[in-house]
Amino acid sequence: MKNKFLLLGIALATLTACKTTSLQVANVQTQKNISINNELKNDEEFVKIIEPYKQKLDKEMNQKISHTNVDLTKQGDNSNLGNLLADYTFDGADEWAKTHLKKNVDAALINIGGIRTTIGKGNILLRNVFEVMPFENEVIIVKIKGTDLPGLFEYYAKTQVNNPVSHLYIETNNGQLTKSLINGKAINPNQDYYIATSDYLALGGDNMKFFGKGESIPTGIKLRDLFIDYFKKAPEVVPNTDVRLNFIGKK
Repeated sequence: MKNKFLLLGIALATLTACKTTSLQVANVQTQKNISINNELKNDEEFVKIIEPYKQKLDKEMNQKISHTNVDLTKQGDNSNLGNLLADYTFDGADEWAKTHLKKNVDAALINIGGIRTTIGKGNILLRNVFEVMPFENEVIIVKIKGTDLPGLFEYYAKTQVNNPVSHLYIETNNGQLTKSLINGKAINPNQDYYIATSDYLALGGDNMKFFGKGESIPTGIKLRDLFIDYFKKAPEVVPNTDVRLNFIGKK
């Protein structure tokens, strides 16, 4: 126990010394290094203290919030988990925008790298969503002019990355943009568009610099909280598998 709290004792002694006006030299005994590995025994007293909190956390994290009859994966240009979470982002942001902006959200996009794992067939537990989305990212709505929106489509044509989208259709042929639709329609250069995304991407993450031409509107909604709410609303998850990213000739 003395070894475990040696560093804490030194730190406290240092803080105490800082409060005095005279210089003090402490005698520090050399102690044996402690290797942090599986052989290190648990501090039984500490384990007893945290056990009630651990049990409460485990119970909460293991609660069922939904169910899926298929594996929810992030593989492929139109992954079912990617489509699902992009749709949840769109729906949640659209609901917020109607209340606070008196506007409709036109589309949504998130990054595939932000989806950290998959969800297997069966019950969806609360902890599954924390594993999928461990970050504290916020939903941001970017107001962007129609004249600046082509940058979004050009980004996809250039990168050919399967970052999930909702209410967008992007078609390329051998890396060249051949079709770009938002809500099933061509871009209107005279219109302002509202795109839901994460704060990470709105700030130019994953090299999405096109968002920098728009106005970022914070919602105060955490992406993970939004996903949890929408999973709870759907006792049986049925993800959309429609084609949104159509990279013809992709290598």
